[in-house]
Amino acid sequence: MTAPDTRPTNPAGETLSAAWRRVRDLLPGRADWQAVRRSPRRDLVAGLTVAIVALPLALAFGVTSGLGAEAGLVTAVVAGAVAAVFGGSNLQVSGPTGAMTVVLVPVVAQFGPTGVLMVGALAGLILIVLALARLGRYVRYLPVPVIEGFTAGIAVVIALQQVPAALGVTDAQGEKVWAVAADAVARFVVHPRPAAVAVALGVAAVMLIGARWRPAVPFSLLAVAAATLLAEFVPADLVRIGALPQGLPAPSLDFLDLGAVGVLLPAALAVAALAALESLLSATVADGMTVGQRHDPDRELFGQGLANLASPLFGGIPATAAIARTAVNVRAGAASKLAALTHAVVLAVIVLAAAPLVSRIPLAALAGVLLATTVRMVEAASLRALARSTRGDALVLVLTFAVTVIWDLVTAVAVGVAVAVVVALRAIARSAKLEQVPLDSSEHSAEERALLAEHIVAYRLDGPLFFAAAHNFLLRLSDVADVRVVILRMSRVSTIDATGAQVLGDAIRRLQGRGITVLLSGIVPGHDQVLDALGVADQLRRDGLVFPDTPAAIAYARKLALPAVGDREGRRASKPPQPRHGAQVSVGQRAGESATVDGH
Repeated sequence: MTAPDTRPTNPAGETLSAAWRRVRDLLPGRADWQAVRRSPRRDLVAGLTVAIVALPLALAFGVTSGLGAEAGLVTAVVAGAVAAVFGGSNLQVSGPTGAMTVVLVPVVAQFGPTGVLMVGALAGLILIVLALARLGRYVRYLPVPVIEGFTAGIAVVIALQQVPAALGVTDAQGEKVWAVAADAVARFVVHPRPAAVAVALGVAAVMLIGARWRPAVPFSLLAVAAATLLAEFVPADLVRIGALPQGLPAPSLDFLDLGAVGVLLPAALAVAALAALESLLSATVADGMTVGQRHDPDRELFGQGLANLASPLFGGIPATAAIARTAVNVRAGAASKLAALTHAVVLAVIVLAAAPLVSRIPLAALAGVLLATTVRMVEAASLRALARSTRGDALVLVLTFAVTVIWDLVTAVAVGVAVAVVVALRAIARSAKLEQVPLDSSEHSAEERALLAEHIVAYRLDGPLFFAAAHNFLLRLSDVADVRVVILRMSRVSTIDATGAQVLGDAIRRLQGRGITVLLSGIVPGHDQVLDALGVADQLRRDGLVFPDTPAAIAYARKLALPAVGDREGRRASKPPQPRHGAQVSVGQRAGESATVDGH
């Protein structure tokens, strides 16, 4: 006999141990560093390539966010390095993105640069909580029309953000990005600056044409360099980036303001939601571009959370993974985290060694870079295919796109998901069927079969019986003709919820109120709990009217119906035949018939 375990339990210690195991699962492991040793030279080359592509994007996104080019570079260096080490993907490259600037512009306008840093730190904490709660895996359930709709919307918003810089307008105003773009156009009409327009369109054209001609060449950097040289030697009224510090700022916590947490929390939730969404989508895209690479969604959220905690310390804006830079990293042959880490180190070297040169870049050139980026973000063929697939998908796509452009990204995703759920529920509800099925009465005579068919009817329930389909079910079942027994075959009910069970109970009570006996057959074991909780089948079970299969229910129904058939035959035999309309019947005939009946 085994002795009982008398060791004292320590619930607090067990909880801490489980929490530590969860945190440990999110930290880099031996497998990460083994991947680094496989092909370090190829990873270093890929990191250098990505850095060349990322430099103009980091500058442009920093300017567009409202915190300046320096903030964009700091974010690319600090957040890019932290996310590379702690993220859940070997191929992901993180930094400032166009989608994030869309969310940050109104935050800067309302709370200023210090508020943006605080929002970034809060968003980092939220992402870490999401990672510890293991919620990263649920992003995969986002509908494709929602993803495509807000991606196209982001592209349009980023393009609208570039309108003032592309037109050389520095004082455009408006509450929404489309209002600012419209104001910039109005000011440009009054005071046109053709040089800025030429630079922006020229850079965009070089990038788009060059990408088709030689995809491996970093035409964005070449176009920006050419535009900068042209601006130096050709007199033109072009606004430049301005002076940049030669090095990273010292870390500081001066932006912390615990009293503003309540006010900034909604913006932080929006930033965290976007960071999680864009990072996990980017990691999924990277996995699809390779063979054998799979990201850990919870580790990716953890890495992005740490990156957004580190970036504000140096004056950087909130960051997320970048699909464009990640795609370049994959195409360049990256196989481990070393490539993304190299990208961050190279950008740091550029900040230290070439800050004076970077400060001379025209803002219109960066606007051209982002205009070309928005064109490449939109997959026109995919949008057309979704628009033609179903009306529901087209509706979700258009609504998500429109809300993204008119309001904001988080609202757009919420609206898109809500509409997609409604469309899906409508389609599922339509799949639920209530069909009358024939009875197996081969052992009866033709007359008995006809009489049984008048007294017994069987219905088969197919599909889900839930709130979206329950009302239609009640209407159809309530239209059952006057019979003696109704058999409800439940074996094909895929799911049933409280509303469906309640409606089923109401339908049964209505039939019973008309004197109809209801039999249930083939209830799926998992559905018993819902039916019993609402008391739907209790009375039927007490009366022995619930059967494990349909043949048993049909056999019992025949026992109930056959006495009614016999009573009906007796009533027919005892009733004298009635004369046809218009026929003459004599008194003798009536007396004879009466005698015959009396003698029977």
